[in-house]
Amino acid sequence: MHAYVSGLARFAPIHGEGSDISRFFGSIVSDERRLQSARKIFEHVAELANARFSIRLWDGSMVPLGRDVDPSCFVSFDGPGVLGSLLRRPTIENLLRQYVTGRIEVHGGDLIAFAETARENRPKIRLRDLKMSLLLHHVIPLWLTPGDGSKVKHRFRRDETESGQARRDNRDFIQFHYDLSNEFYALFLDPEMQYSCAYFTDWGNSLERAQIDKLNMICRKLRLAPGERLLDIGCGWGGLLCYAARNFGVRAHGVTLSQKQHDYAWEKIRELGLEDRVTVELRDYTTLEGTYDKIASIGMYEHVGIANYPTYFRKIRSLLRDRGILLNHGICRRAKSSRRKFGKVRPEKRLILKYIFPGSELDHIGHTVESMETCGFEVHDVENWREHYTLTCKTWCQRLSSHREEAVALVGPQRYRMWLAYLAGVSIGFADGSLRVYQTVATKHKAKGPSGLPPTRRGLYFSEGE
Repeated sequence: MHAYVSGLARFAPIHGEGSDISRFFGSIVSDERRLQSARKIFEHVAELANARFSIRLWDGSMVPLGRDVDPSCFVSFDGPGVLGSLLRRPTIENLLRQYVTGRIEVHGGDLIAFAETARENRPKIRLRDLKMSLLLHHVIPLWLTPGDGSKVKHRFRRDETESGQARRDNRDFIQFHYDLSNEFYALFLDPEMQYSCAYFTDWGNSLERAQIDKLNMICRKLRLAPGERLLDIGCGWGGLLCYAARNFGVRAHGVTLSQKQHDYAWEKIRELGLEDRVTVELRDYTTLEGTYDKIASIGMYEHVGIANYPTYFRKIRSLLRDRGILLNHGICRRAKSSRRKFGKVRPEKRLILKYIFPGSELDHIGHTVESMETCGFEVHDVENWREHYTLTCKTWCQRLSSHREEAVALVGPQRYRMWLAYLAGVSIGFADGSLRVYQTVATKHKAKGPSGLPPTRRGLYFSEGE
């Protein structure tokens, strides 16, 4: 039996999902046999897993994967070809492809609600506990079933892993992600169009309140004062620029590589009557000149590439006055025991590079701080907002899920599903701790002497007189 399966395995990578050979072998197995085999496989898995959800097969029949399943929580397959494809290529990318193309459907609330239910009391299934003879007998009829050859249409068409500055096309990377549609982002973001971690002073606060509190905290950490010049690198849709000008009296300038963000920000500036205090450019930060009192980089340095940090931080330092403040806000990963392990591109990361954020790269906070100090900054404060981003991404995912019809009309069903999977996966990554997000406050330290900052952090949380 093992030799037979091993021999068949040679056909999958050579002939693919929809090949003549795959169709020929698939035609000799009856539909009833495929259904019976799928049912037997999942029933055996249920004996070991005792999960809280069920499997709905393509004939509508349900197979509970545990003794106490949530009846509203199940995964459905639209045909045996889905299982055949996953058995031949059991990769996370293939699983995502089956979901994005609609071959697999998740039921029971949004993706995060389903994941929370599915992850309850999850035991680890050990290979030695599986009845291999039973599985092999029932795997073969499904393994022989060809898939439908569905492909994900929305992906970055060049090398999505480019990290060196000489080869990067930052504008292509940024526009692939951010120029999707302003209307699409508005479906799940807050009215200020803040596409970065919110700040929940209370876990029960709304996203709208938390994003305003985030803007306020950024301005306080930067110690903004009336008349100062603020630069926002990667300014998004202009929310921070306008908030800082209106509430702290600064003159603010922002740069972005996204045409749609640029146009939206200019319209917002005009609507608020801030043309005399706020400007925005479609421009790469590396080409900027001038001097600023304060600089914010919010959710931008993930796009820079770790190899380019010296260029990034030195350029920022050249734009900042002595003792001026930088607030660098971005997502990081956990440090590993070796540089080689940290540099390994995991399959889930490659998916994000290919389908969501081409050219992005996540550092660990230790190296980021080292890079800042090497480039002449004095680091004063590092704050982890991991749990804040867990809730932010969860809320985004739930909001997008509740606007399914509008999202599909704007970007199509595949991109809608891709973004649901992305937001849910990122929220879980922050919840589990594999992802972190840090706000790092530093000053340009050109000469010896005091930093110019207050003796305590009291001003971050209390106004004068409190």
